[in-house]
Amino acid sequence: MALRLLGAAVVLAAFASAGALQDRLLRAQHTQMLLEAQANPLGAFKEWAQTHSRSYVNDVAEFENRFKVWLENLEYVLAYNARTTSHWLTLNHLADLSTPEYKSKLLGFDNQARVARNKLKTGFRYEDVDAEALPPAIDWRKKNAVAEVKNQGQCGSCWAFATTGSVEGINAIVTGSLVSLSEQELVDCDTEQDKGCSGGLMDYAYAWIIKNKGINTEEDYPYTAMDGQCDVAKMKRRVVTIDSYEDVPENDEVALKKAAAHQPVAVAIEADAKSFQLYGGGVYDDPTCGTSLNHGVLVVGYGKDVTGSGSNYWIVKNSWGAEWGDAGYIRLKMGSTDAEGLCGIAMAPSYPVKTGPNPPTPGPTPGPSPKPGPKPGPKPGPTPPGPVKCDDDNECPNGSTCCCVNEIFNMCFQWGCCPMPKATCCDDHEHCCPADLPVCDTDAGRCLPSAGVFLGSKPWAAKTPAVRRPRSTSLGGMAGRLAQKFMGGGRGFLRRGEPMN
Repeated sequence: MALRLLGAAVVLAAFASAGALQDRLLRAQHTQMLLEAQANPLGAFKEWAQTHSRSYVNDVAEFENRFKVWLENLEYVLAYNARTTSHWLTLNHLADLSTPEYKSKLLGFDNQARVARNKLKTGFRYEDVDAEALPPAIDWRKKNAVAEVKNQGQCGSCWAFATTGSVEGINAIVTGSLVSLSEQELVDCDTEQDKGCSGGLMDYAYAWIIKNKGINTEEDYPYTAMDGQCDVAKMKRRVVTIDSYEDVPENDEVALKKAAAHQPVAVAIEADAKSFQLYGGGVYDDPTCGTSLNHGVLVVGYGKDVTGSGSNYWIVKNSWGAEWGDAGYIRLKMGSTDAEGLCGIAMAPSYPVKTGPNPPTPGPTPGPSPKPGPKPGPKPGPTPPGPVKCDDDNECPNGSTCCCVNEIFNMCFQWGCCPMPKATCCDDHEHCCPADLPVCDTDAGRCLPSAGVFLGSKPWAAKTPAVRRPRSTSLGGMAGRLAQKFMGGGRGFLRRGEPMN
């Protein structure tokens, strides 16, 4: 019976985020399982321990100790769920940990370092964003900017997971490529200010990544859930870079929402409540959740529970595996009456800044350099660059791009000069965009990357008139091309984008 219920719970868990109906079904299923466990606690615990691969099943003393803790948590969950409707608790894979054990093994945000760090102020690039114009909901998981749910194990490295999650997000937004990054590199190598499994601070980790000129991948430098010796060779394989980082103004959920609308944001929360440890689903709004920050997590969006509690909520990615919460996530109520936000979520948010590409993919370690040959003689001076030819009559300065500003039937009658090479000529025939931001947003008057995101955009450039080229005395120029076009000779007018011979 219990195995059948467990299998049904797994199936229902796959639909936990689909809406209020799925929430109610999942909660009802968990309630039935809890009641059966209450009726036969020893049998239920044996099955639970086997399901979660506990090694103490053959250690009588440890088994009895863990059974006692598990039974206390069972009674707590039943009583809590009976008085709470917005969310519910369950006997997840942390249910055999006492509260002191849970705190010491899984919570590792360095709040003392944060207090000292607060003396250093950073900018906030989303300050002028109109809060009323923000989307009503956003989920960066649906935009392929959030990597898989990870598990820190019994190591207080939550700060490293929050850091890599935010860097993975901004890298995916800017480059269009989602790359899972190495928390173990931070645990092993970022040790001057952060403390590995004993705790750390996301801002310190951002600063280390910048100083190291990048961070390696999860695949190349995998996680071990323990402090280790820094692998210098792997540390030097820099796959993803960031330019800087910024702190969201503290105690301001509106500012946090502005940032979260543009990218995943690392935050710190108080997570030592038993209700957080055993969270199973729904919109978490436990009023006893305080502001003593001790756990780093990642805000990956926000939304509203339109058919359930009606609460606005933050979508928060945890680092305790997919067995915890709603497939590794928790919906945390937004809009607390306290400025700090529920569980202190608005007290210490931060995010990395990235605008440029990543370095080339690291190759194998190079061999010894060849011996130098004879020194070459002096090089000839460079040939002065010439103008860019638009057609027989018009040209633009070197380093610019010819763009048509007066076109009829795909024939250009007037040229303009875009003040940058290999530019994109915008469809309004007045502006242009650089090669690295090739998409013209004619509504906003800005240039966007090919991924179509606003982050990293810049205002578009205006064109200047092309100059007339020297003409021969023979029939040529516009008149000559008109004659050729309509008398059947030659190529006719150049069309936009047609190469010159």
